[in-house]
Amino acid sequence: MQFTDFTRLDLQRLPSPCFVIDEVAVERNLKILQNVEQRSGAKVLQALKAFSLWSLAPLTRQYLSGTCASGLHEAKLGKEHYGGEVHVFSAAFSEKDLSELLGFADHIVFNSCSQLLHFASLCEQAKHSRPELQFGLRVNPEHSEGDVPLYDPCAEGSRLGVTRKQLDRYLAQDDFQQAFALISGLHFHTLCEQDFLPLKRTLTVVEEKFSDILANMAWVNFGGGHHITRPDYQIDALVDCVQQFKQRYQLEVYLEPGEAIAIGSGVLVTEVLDIGFNQLPQVILDTSATCHMPDTLEMPYRADILGEVEATDESHTYRLGGLTCLAGDVMGNYSFAKPLAVGDRIVFEDMAHYTMVKTTTFNGTQLPAIAIWNSVTDDLRVVREFGYDDFKNRLS
Repeated sequence: MQFTDFTRLDLQRLPSPCFVIDEVAVERNLKILQNVEQRSGAKVLQALKAFSLWSLAPLTRQYLSGTCASGLHEAKLGKEHYGGEVHVFSAAFSEKDLSELLGFADHIVFNSCSQLLHFASLCEQAKHSRPELQFGLRVNPEHSEGDVPLYDPCAEGSRLGVTRKQLDRYLAQDDFQQAFALISGLHFHTLCEQDFLPLKRTLTVVEEKFSDILANMAWVNFGGGHHITRPDYQIDALVDCVQQFKQRYQLEVYLEPGEAIAIGSGVLVTEVLDIGFNQLPQVILDTSATCHMPDTLEMPYRADILGEVEATDESHTYRLGGLTCLAGDVMGNYSFAKPLAVGDRIVFEDMAHYTMVKTTTFNGTQLPAIAIWNSVTDDLRVVREFGYDDFKNRLS
């Protein structure tokens, strides 16, 4: 899924490897999300866990209501650079992190009843100082919509969210009822890169299990995984659904897309370092699947390449691999119309979300540079390059 014609970008203007983000494509996505926000009445937050290129924060601020974070550091980034509301959820908070978050976050969502109970007095004190501070509880509707267990928050035995049975057991305790009085909203998350229908099915289950709780809440967060900016997404249905839900329960609705901010907006530019042979030609690139595009191994999925062709007797097929010692550091088999040579540039498509936020320096592998390109004006700026110090300073 690529919304920009990156064949118009002169790759020789870039260092390699390099993530390149088209700010025009990002703004296209942001405009769609703002339109959903304005029409539905929901508030849309950028999920920093998927895309946190804060050089584009001034652009994001123009269109969205704020950010959602997965812990203290992302929350601080949202507060410092993005503006708007700062929401934070974590599978568990340390007292140190929570104490700092209580000073600036707008919504803090607990993952368990036990954490809410444990920190209730701390939260009550913070609420006295900051009456606008809101607390939420993540619920697990036990309704799976994902095909990959690794990415399914509602998989059997999931550690994410509170089931209705768990909640009822705690609500039977007097001390927890006092703690639960702090809660003004519910959060749930079941999706991963999906369209509207999985959300619709999820909402049916959420209402069946938690409608009595929702009736007493001020807000609900539908979580992330909404591919709203995908061309075939059913935006009108989403708008209608949010409007009806808000009217039914008289509460605020939040959406926190991550991928939808950046899908179709970025690529990873790499260079051929060597070509060997073992059953088929083996290409070594100056990047790494495990270090720089780990979802290709974790999902797993096969990333598209700009200019690849169907494998035929006339095409030239290679196995593309990374720099590291991991035997499985392989992107896959790809075919090209012309033979590859050392020094050729290869472009992996749709490499903005869940790439830069997951990079590592395993084996001392250099992190890709980061560049922002404007596909309308052809303006290009390299906003960050990495070197030895970035590897060294992760260790001691």
